[in-house]
Formats: sequence, C-alpha cells, structure tokens
Amino acid sequence: MNDSQNILGLIAGNGRFPFLLLDAARAEGLTVVVAAIREETDPEIDARAAADSAIRVHWLSLGELSRLIDTFKTAGVTRAVMAGQVKHTQIFSSLRPDWRLAKLLLNLRTRNTDMLLGAVARVLADEGIELVSSTQYLEPLLAKPGVLTQRAPSEDERKDIAYGLTVARGLAAFDLGQTVVIAAQACVAVEAMEGTDATIERAGALFRALGSSESVLSRALTVVKVAKPNQDMRFDVPVIGLATIEVMIRAGATCLAVEANRTLLFDAPAIVAAADRAGIALLAE
Repeated sequence: MNDSQNILGLIAGNGRFPFLLLDAARAEGLTVVVAAIREETDPEIDARAAADSAIRVHWLSLGELSRLIDTFKTAGVTRAVMAGQVKHTQIFSSLRPDWRLAKLLLNLRTRNTDMLLGAVARVLADEGIELVSSTQYLEPLLAKPGVLTQRAPSEDERKDIAYGLTVARGLAAFDLGQTVVIAAQACVAVEAMEGTDATIERAGALFRALGSSESVLSRALTVVKVAKPNQDMRFDVPVIGLATIEVMIRAGATCLAVEANRTLLFDAPAIVAAADRAGIALLAE
C-alpha cells in the first residue's frame, strides 16, 4: 500500500458516526485526516487526535469547499468519506459558500441533498479525491434481515409497515426525507428537513393531541425508515442510533422497520436491549 492509499480523509458531521468511522479506519492502520465542520462536529474529535498521532484534525466552516480541497491535497488524501449528519436547516441558515461552492450551487437544477452532495463529490473527483462509501469500513454495522428484537411486529404493525414502506419509498424518491410514522394505516408524519428523531417527536405530539379511546388513531405508532430508491451509499446513509429508540419511547411508538443491508445500526446491542426493555419491535427487511 503506497502512502496515499494509507491515508483516508474524513468529512465529519455531527453525532457518533464520525467516531465509529474513525475507529474502523484506525483498526485498518490508516492515517485519518479529519475535516471537522465547525457548526456540526463534536469537539471531542480534538481529544481523539491528541491521543493518536495518526489522526489529524482541521476545522473548517460549512461552505469552505476550496479550503476542504486544499486541506486534503496538502495532506496527500486521495480517498475520503463523509460520516455524520449535517442538518438541512444548518445548510440553509448557516451556509456561507466560498466562490467554488457558490458556483456549484448556481449550477444545480435543484438544491436537495442528492444534487448538492453529488456535485461536491464530482468536484472532489476532479481534484483527484475519490469519495468512497462509509459502509466500506462499517459493513458489520448494516442491519441484517429479520426480526432483531424479542418481540416481532404484531399483525396490525405489519400492516402499518407495509403501508409505511410504500409511503416512505415514494417520499425518498423525491429526496425529501426517508422516515414516515404510521398509525392504523394512516400517515401521521413524514420527514422533511427536521430529521428522523424530530419527525418521531412531532408524530408523538400530534398523536397525543388527536388520540382518544374512541379515535381510530388511538393505537401505537409505527416508524418506517428507508433508503432512497437509488441510494448513493457515499452519503446520507440511513442511520439508527440509541437516541432514536429513546425518542420512540417518549412518542409512544411501538415498532420500527428499516431496510436490511442498507441501514446502519450504531451500537446494535444497546439499541436492541433498549427496544426489548420498552417492548418495541425492530424489523429489518
């Protein structure tokens, strides 16, 4: 392996995803050059770098595409991954594009996630930096097919899953969101810019406001999360973490369905244990 192949660039968003990717890359003996986003990345990344000389952190503001490219090229990065969410609301409220990103944005037909990140990937490729799938390093974390919890979905929950998959795949095809919340085969909430956990919280609040013992919706919520029909696994990979289960508990959701082999489960044992304690059914199919 030559020097450039021994170096991995990491564009780090928020949450634990960047740290899991960092651990996986270091386990393979790679030097990791981290482009940490000031508006998103956990400052703990600096402590990780201080404890490991093979991790180098460079802080960049959202929108500094030219500086990102210069940082990676100076460090000899020819392969990079994206890991961690950058909130859609952050992009629209905090983005201050440099000249390169501004030019890219002006040439986009639409400014959804796929279009924006796909265009960034092409710019990086033109500069000799290949953006690769994060699942190349985290494949063991992909959800395996089947019921993952002690409790399987009930007959009513399976009906909600079937309906939810149809709705969620239609939603994801337009790159609007990947999560829907269903009750009694009625759609309670769909994801937009707010993200999965906020969608579940909103569904819980709406469900409580509407629900009564006589209501057709007076039953538990089912959450369905899917990949996009032509999911580019280099970015925006569906992710479930322990926080999602905690939000489901607060919202009164009793079932979660995800797509097998296309959804990352962060700390699967903890997720399954928390779901089992709460009586939540978790299905990957």
